[in-house]
Amino acid sequence: MSGYVLDACALIALFNGEEGKVVLERVFVSGLPIRITAINVLEIAYDAVRRQKDTQAAKEVLDCVEKLGIEIVWTMTPAVLLRAAEFKSQGRISLADSIALALALDSDAKLVTADHHEFDAFEQAGFDVFEWIR
Repeated sequence: MSGYVLDACALIALFNGEEGKVVLERVFVSGLPIRITAINVLEIAYDAVRRQKDTQAAKEVLDCVEKLGIEIVWTMTPAVLLRAAEFKSQGRISLADSIALALALDSDAKLVTADHHEFDAFEQAGFDVFEWIR
């Protein structure tokens, strides 16, 4: 394993001190690279803007991600695109989560998540890539 990929719910749990924070703390002290896709950051940012009714909230999310030392993956390789398209076509998975899963697999990383409703079927199909926070 070469590191971790966070999905939006994992980072939200960290920001909000929710259940699963212990797992996330272990991820952050591992010394391994931690990445998140730009689309997952966008999910968190637009939710923050909507809740706070202030566009500055998006900048605050971005600043927080950067302060945590999380690498934002701004571009998508053809391999990630093709894999994400395959995952998205298979069922009930969001576009953002299909990209995060593809990135984790492409980079030999663990996908840190709590989204059982989207990823359980993939785990049952033999994908050994998930680091569940709860």
